[in-house]
Amino acid sequence: MKTTRRSFVKMIGIGGAAAAMTGCEPAAEILSSLLNLQEEGDFRPSTSEQIDPATHIINRITFGPRPGDYQRVTAMGIDMFIEQQLNPEKISDSSCDRKVASIESLAEPAAELYEYNSEELLTDMTRYKLLRGIYSKRQLYEVMVDFWTDHFNIVSGKGDCRWLKAADDRDVIRRHALGRFRDLVRASAVSPAMLIYLDGHDNKVIGTNDRPNENYARELLELHTLGVHGGYTQRDVMEVARCLSGWTYQNKPFRFRAVNVAFSSDRHDDGPKRVLGHDIAPGGGAGDLDRVLDIVCNHLSTARYVATKLCRRFIADPAPASAVTKVADAFTASGGAITQTMRVLLNTQEFGNSRGGLFKRPLRFVISALRATDARTKCAAPIMQYLQRMGHAPFQYPTPDGYPIEPAPWLGGLLWRWHLAVFLEANRLSDTKIDRKRLTNRLGGEDNLAAHLLGRLPSELERETLRESDTAMALMLAGPAFQWH
Repeated sequence: MKTTRRSFVKMIGIGGAAAAMTGCEPAAEILSSLLNLQEEGDFRPSTSEQIDPATHIINRITFGPRPGDYQRVTAMGIDMFIEQQLNPEKISDSSCDRKVASIESLAEPAAELYEYNSEELLTDMTRYKLLRGIYSKRQLYEVMVDFWTDHFNIVSGKGDCRWLKAADDRDVIRRHALGRFRDLVRASAVSPAMLIYLDGHDNKVIGTNDRPNENYARELLELHTLGVHGGYTQRDVMEVARCLSGWTYQNKPFRFRAVNVAFSSDRHDDGPKRVLGHDIAPGGGAGDLDRVLDIVCNHLSTARYVATKLCRRFIADPAPASAVTKVADAFTASGGAITQTMRVLLNTQEFGNSRGGLFKRPLRFVISALRATDARTKCAAPIMQYLQRMGHAPFQYPTPDGYPIEPAPWLGGLLWRWHLAVFLEANRLSDTKIDRKRLTNRLGGEDNLAAHLLGRLPSELERETLRESDTAMALMLAGPAFQWH
């Protein structure tokens, strides 16, 4: 039976309640892929009828299981796997490093990024993100990079962000993704890309009648730290804007002006200020920025806001209140240490009980499909075009709140998921190839292939449907079970 709308609908019926809720590679790369397969050893997936703890942890802290991941995690133990992923610097990632080594632009100093075509630079950034998501062994780190990219969203199409977002991704998000929250906020606050995106570079108080630009101050409080219900007032926004006035660029030649951030005392309001009940003495100059960050990053509302977002992304949406409290307490007790906060989150009972209940956004769907099928891909134009059609092209969300987490905004793109699944199985995507026969044999047969893709043994109805189809892999990738993690 061909994959038809009828057979697709039949597959959807298997999990309908959930669904209703919402070219050739160089020889060296092929050889490397085959060697990696051999090194991974046992490919057998879970034999459970339900999502078991090992499958659950893989689904949540990675972009989805690759063949062999299940046996590797069960062999080392879930706790050890979590600790390994919480310490990415100790994980050798040389194989992935080689895959992205040809993307030379992203290693350039910020000033040199202006030498590149901005559209080509966006393509490089997107390919780098996808390749890291697919092939990196530092999976939790990559998932956290994606989380903070949304949290500190910058659209790459605004002004000099077309060049400088690449530096922001490297020097802000990736450098601090599992570090300390305050360091991350500080790096973002003086990032050239963020100063452009939220108009911080235009925040100046020179004359007595000047009013500071409030854009960044408002988003700092509303989106980056306290949250919209964090207890701040319009007066606090204005006072924070006064504190942050004067941050701009050194006077450099055109197109290099935005690279070197500097503080101009002549543009700064150096008078007394009061932020969230804290007095900030006059004469602080550039130090006013750090005083504000000390106040907002140590605020209890910030701990709760960040904890809520993390719980929504890793546990359930809406976030369980009991889990939010535990994670917020860990955030506060650790001084905003992201690693320690995540360690507590991943060990909560709420996390363990939340299996299979998060909807995959398009980026996760695409990466998880490529990981699950052991695809050899360069993440060229066809893959990026699918993300565009699904509405989830990296670095292109226009508003500061970042791509949404909830399922509703993504349901209109489900047909493109089906389309991608069919083309992937048929090897009709240029620069992306799978070896279905080898994968099926290595996993131990069609039922095991289904268990690998579904995260559990297939039901009798699923087995029957899959046996009738000559594109069973596409049905599983496009069916409801694979849309959730």
